[in-house]
Amino acid sequence: MALLRLRRLGTVSMLALVLSACSSQPAPSVSGSSDGASASVSSPVVGKRWNLLLIGTSDRISMPSTPYFTVDSSGKLSGSDGCNQLTGQVSFGENQRIDIDNLGATRMACAKGQDAQQVHDLLDNAYRYLIDHDRLVFFGPNSLVLGGFRLAN
Repeated sequence: MALLRLRRLGTVSMLALVLSACSSQPAPSVSGSSDGASASVSSPVVGKRWNLLLIGTSDRISMPSTPYFTVDSSGKLSGSDGCNQLTGQVSFGENQRIDIDNLGATRMACAKGQDAQQVHDLLDNAYRYLIDHDRLVFFGPNSLVLGGFRLAN
């Protein structure tokens, strides 16, 4: 059973690497003055609402409200882990690199606090991303899938 899971994880990881190598997404960019006073970020992730679809490759969670996030043109992240409000700062690099800094959350008492923490950890550990149609997948520094989001309608 464990061997089957390990094979499946290896297959998913290889597929993710192949897809990320073949991605046709435009390179993100940062523009603004040299002192950073009016910097803005550009990426296919920016300006859209992304609703949580999966944690890892298959775990669906059920929360009081749908976990989601948005990133504005200044790189500010806002959203919800399904219970608490999230804030942070996002920067993008070459090859679909993403860095979410200063990720913070309100401290509401949640019946599903462990699930909310999984959402927080997914965002906090995101290292690369891949967009395929209306899906956004985050990968950790070890290239393993952390989870996925779907573009909100």
